[in-house]
Amino acid sequence: RAQIPVEVQCQEAQLVVIVHRDLFGNGRLVSAAELSLGPAACKHSRLDPSQKTVTFSAGLHECGSTVQVTPDSLIYRTLLSYDPSPGSNPAIVRSDPAVIPIECHYPRRDNVSSGSIRPTWSPFNSALASQEKLLFSLRLMNEDWSSERDLSAFRLGDVLNIQAEVGAHSHVPLRLFVDSCVATLGPGAGNEPHYAIIDFNGCLVDGRSDATSSAFVTPRPRQDVLRFQIDAFRFAGDPRSLIYITCHLKVTPAEQSPDALNKACSFSKARNTWAPVEGTRDICSCCELGNCGRRPA
Repeated sequence: RAQIPVEVQCQEAQLVVIVHRDLFGNGRLVSAAELSLGPAACKHSRLDPSQKTVTFSAGLHECGSTVQVTPDSLIYRTLLSYDPSPGSNPAIVRSDPAVIPIECHYPRRDNVSSGSIRPTWSPFNSALASQEKLLFSLRLMNEDWSSERDLSAFRLGDVLNIQAEVGAHSHVPLRLFVDSCVATLGPGAGNEPHYAIIDFNGCLVDGRSDATSSAFVTPRPRQDVLRFQIDAFRFAGDPRSLIYITCHLKVTPAEQSPDALNKACSFSKARNTWAPVEGTRDICSCCELGNCGRRPA
């Protein structure tokens, strides 16, 4: 049986990539140091001299992987890179670099075990928590919100349509909130530099900046969907054009009235005041103070 040069195992919370060092089937064994995983260039986790394999193990959100949400699947994508080291004679090259795309597909609707696809799956803190998991999604939408946007490239002056949604089957009716959103130049909210788009438990603080029209869209299409628009931007003094947006989504029972910790507030420049998508105006007063109580766990 022909040897498969690259094997991928899509596990519950991580992907495992096993690379046979005879990567090109020509008898020349590549070095483990010449291989890396993802844009973050993660190094291998295990080397097996007897099997002549190099193994990479990484969480689904690690090493710069990306995720695409489709109606039926979550698709995690990353890259295996081969970057040959220069030989003893720098005037000649005996092998070319190679990039191998890696994908893991996970169903959105089927039952999965409790440890799967964290942190995309988050338990609902109620008596129903043991019966069902919630699937949160965050998507860039086209101009009329009818479908996901095909292109992810924007120019300054463009408006980003972002739709947050939660999927549930048998739950009580839920209302979705975006607790916070942070823009960074690398994956994860903890990267520097960072810029807060939504903060203080649902205040769209980007709309408070000069010359922006960023705001939540009202009314909602459904209680389990929340839309907002932000003006395109880039980080000053940095040539990188790829920006990551990391958001914390949460739900409450739809019958529960919005409050200072569960809200969606936009700033109106015309009225010079904050206003909620639903609820009384006073729940947004803390947005101006920059302190809306305790942070959620």
